Amino acid sequence: MIFYLFICMLIFGIGDILGTYTKAKLSSVFVSLILFLVLFLSNAIPGDIIEQAGLTQIGKWASPLLIFHMGTMINVRDLLEEWKTVLIAILSMVVVTLAMYVIIPILGKENSLVSIPVLHGGIVATKIMADKANSLGTDAGTLAAALGAILYAVQKFVGAPLASYFGLKEAKLILEEYRKTGVNPNEKLNKVKTKKITFADKYSKYYGNFTCFAIASFFGYLAGVLQSKTGISYSIWALIFGVVLTFMGIIPEKILDRAKASGLLNMAVFASIIPSLAKIKLEQLTSLGFNIILIFVVTIVFLFLFMYVLPLYKINGSRNLTLGISVCQLLGFPATFLVSDEIAKAISQNEEEQKIVMDLIMPKYVIAGITTVTCISIITAGIMEKFL
Repeated sequence: MIFYLFICMLIFGIGDILGTYTKAKLSSVFVSLILFLVLFLSNAIPGDIIEQAGLTQIGKWASPLLIFHMGTMINVRDLLEEWKTVLIAILSMVVVTLAMYVIIPILGKENSLVSIPVLHGGIVATKIMADKANSLGTDAGTLAAALGAILYAVQKFVGAPLASYFGLKEAKLILEEYRKTGVNPNEKLNKVKTKKITFADKYSKYYGNFTCFAIASFFGYLAGVLQSKTGISYSIWALIFGVVLTFMGIIPEKILDRAKASGLLNMAVFASIIPSLAKIKLEQLTSLGFNIILIFVVTIVFLFLFMYVLPLYKINGSRNLTLGISVCQLLGFPATFLVSDEIAKAISQNEEEQKIVMDLIMPKYVIAGITTVTCISIITAGIMEKFL
């Protein structure tokens, strides 16, 4: 078990190193999944390596805890302040859903339904859909699960260039105006925010590692109970609990970070989507490749049409920012922050200009990623799995 655990961690580690070395231009997730796929196809590692490494059981109970944790990361006040960004992000998710429904006759029902939450979100949505697709026990379900894993791995390569390009276009316009007038367009945004002392802040010393893990475990369990009673996915309940309890100040933000457990659970959830790659046969790669290209081409065409050409951009008055915000569902945090930082450094001539660009783009990109990836993608997955 320890040997196979080491092999899995080595592959994840190689992905981490290359991701850091390339400053996230080469996704660590993409590297890891491609390595696993190649090793599976060449029979260099057993198809059940995740099971033999002892990670399968952890992955089963990690998801509700991690979703609860993601709920504690959502700042409701920030979402309310950036309501236009939130609205654009939600509408862009509707557009992607529409795009996937349009191509069901070509892509197939299973592939299309699995793709929707994956394109909307991150690893948790991918796991929910991959588990459901695999549970169908059909070849179509198996291929859909594999498609979801690969889509998750490569979507940042599609989203990052688009978010960067349209963010740069908007930043250029803002800086041209600033250089002419000397007026900072973000002065109204630079308000000092006072943080209310909550119950969790007041009794912070009592929220130790085990206490925080116990809280996450209880609400993960309660989410499962409510799923069995209501038929509504545990993922939706766990997210709601995390958001509401943090907003009320009863529990601390980022509760699993405080428990020193988020890294382990993230890894376990990531590992749980790996087995779907072991079922791919060499002759199926062409079909998978065609499906991935089709999905991204149709997705980008629909987003460009609805968010750039049609008047939805009038919500915030900028075509460039609207389209940039709409592709943040393909990124998520920290990629949304890294892209914003890259834009600011690339176009600015000094620190003042860099701050102006960051104040303009970073909150919108980060909030868009939180709205789609951290929040609504989980709800989408909880709904879409019912239709598979």
